[in-house]
Amino acid sequence: MAKKKLPKGTFAEMMKGIVESPMTKAKPVAVVQERKYFLIVCEGEKTEPAYFEYIQNMLPRNLLTTIDIRGEGDNTVNVVRKAIAVRDERRKAGAPRYDEVWAVYDKDDFPASRYNQAVILAARNNVKSGHSNQSFELWYVLHFRNLQSALHRTEYIKILSEKILKAPYKKNDPGIAAFMFTHGNVKRAIKWAKALEKTCADAHQTPAASCPHTRVYALVDELLKYCRPEWRK
Repeated sequence: MAKKKLPKGTFAEMMKGIVESPMTKAKPVAVVQERKYFLIVCEGEKTEPAYFEYIQNMLPRNLLTTIDIRGEGDNTVNVVRKAIAVRDERRKAGAPRYDEVWAVYDKDDFPASRYNQAVILAARNNVKSGHSNQSFELWYVLHFRNLQSALHRTEYIKILSEKILKAPYKKNDPGIAAFMFTHGNVKRAIKWAKALEKTCADAHQTPAASCPHTRVYALVDELLKYCRPEWRK
């Protein structure tokens, strides 16, 4: 996907231009797709939900309400537990069951045992795990470069700020998701994330020892199947 020329001016002006431009706004299309229900429970309250909400707005109109996105402001094991609880509550209420339940969380600086425990808990309870080591921002970096070094998450922020955005990265900036899709390459990010995962699997590493690594790609790849044709190429 060819990159568009960056708008002139400050980073704030650029973000405003991206969000307001009719050419870059995500618009639902009138395509009938099979109804499938997703639950996405995120560790962050704003950063991850904003990204998935952007993708949600790319869906056909009949699927807009089939994705339940929640930002918990919690971490690892608790995020997985919340995903399990929300799924079970929905079943008890008699509402249509979620076809896919996802927990999205980061390794950050949490103990390896807790991060590994979250991955195991998700697998045992049929929750798909969109975990990242070290953080969700690795997924953003992969939209622009094939990062293979085991860096601390603060380095992801530096790369995003200095090399990609050319301005300070702000976690809760609603324009970041738009920037990833208009200037980054999501299909290439998926390809590079898959390669990182294979490298870690071939080395028989535990989730906590797998760095850099992110399974956000698997959730994004699934969601893009329901979006505009250009994102499915």
